Amino acid sequence: MKLAEHPNRYIALAFGGCIAVIVTAILAQPVPASGADLAPLVIGPRTLPVPTGEVSPEMQAVIAVKPRTSLLPLVKTGEETRVLADKYAAVAIKSIPDLLTRLNLTMTAATIDGVRVHIITPETIPAENRRRVLLHFHGGCYVLAPGAAGTIEGILMAALGHYKVISVDYRMPPEAYFPAALDDSVTVYRNVIKTTPPKRVAVFGLSAGGALTLEMMLKARELNLPLPAAIGVGTPMADATKVGDSFYTNEGVDNLQVSRNGFCDAATVVYAHGHDLKDPLISPIYGDMHGFPPAILTTGTRDLLLSNTVRTHRKLRRSGVEADLNVYEGQSHAHWARDVSIPETREAFGEIATFFDKHMAK
Repeated sequence: MKLAEHPNRYIALAFGGCIAVIVTAILAQPVPASGADLAPLVIGPRTLPVPTGEVSPEMQAVIAVKPRTSLLPLVKTGEETRVLADKYAAVAIKSIPDLLTRLNLTMTAATIDGVRVHIITPETIPAENRRRVLLHFHGGCYVLAPGAAGTIEGILMAALGHYKVISVDYRMPPEAYFPAALDDSVTVYRNVIKTTPPKRVAVFGLSAGGALTLEMMLKARELNLPLPAAIGVGTPMADATKVGDSFYTNEGVDNLQVSRNGFCDAATVVYAHGHDLKDPLISPIYGDMHGFPPAILTTGTRDLLLSNTVRTHRKLRRSGVEADLNVYEGQSHAHWARDVSIPETREAFGEIATFFDKHMAK
């Protein structure tokens, strides 16, 4: 076969040769000898249009909201966090009765071994899910969404996945500090697996709840408790020390968290109450994840915690754990868990529900 008879192939080979020369030249550049020599990349002002490809109009409207640095103050005490928590919870709670009605759910407040919970039950549960239970840990930077306000994600999962969900209303500052949230999560899990085999249990949460999900795996293993069948880890606060590329690339881009030095950073310091932020039970990325259950992780390209999620995914994979990473176009922190009317919300929870179904015993 002569190249002259196939000009497209000739062009492709020529172009490939040029690329090879360019790549070789780039790789030939001197490599800095140490981390101290790695100069940061400085990029000027950027214009970020709202993405349209594969993004619904409903999600485009969410993405288009401008970041507001003044939305939440930089709290310093548990008392300050509680004032804010109660203020925003009052707004969230008003929407819940209508949401439960529209989604054909019931929700009951209860206590399990002294821990406050909300039990969310679909009107109709498929036969394959009737002996299964999901355990939910809410987000809110360890300080927000007390009471029923912390159940929204659990409500969405119960409705879209058709599972019974137990949402844990764990203690928060100033009522209690680290490790209270983790202790309450473990207490409820320990109770649940007394009557439901762990192979029929899955655990999920986002943000602080995603971190708690990972932390609880570490703690349960330490306590020699059997681990659940699967976990759902949504945009986890897996590294409270602010290590990770997207803390910088998405600084001021994420329209919910906005800044690595914003409210969530301050709130986590309040919750830690002087404890080392690198402790794996606060920053689970530093824990040993060997033997963890199969995990599904969810984030977005504008999420300040994109790197937290990606790093967690890679650590799970390097630890031999089955892990599925879902990254949504243009979304900031937890955009995919906002409203059942948004197609991406239904898609994300559908992915999680399918993953759980695959790994939980019937």
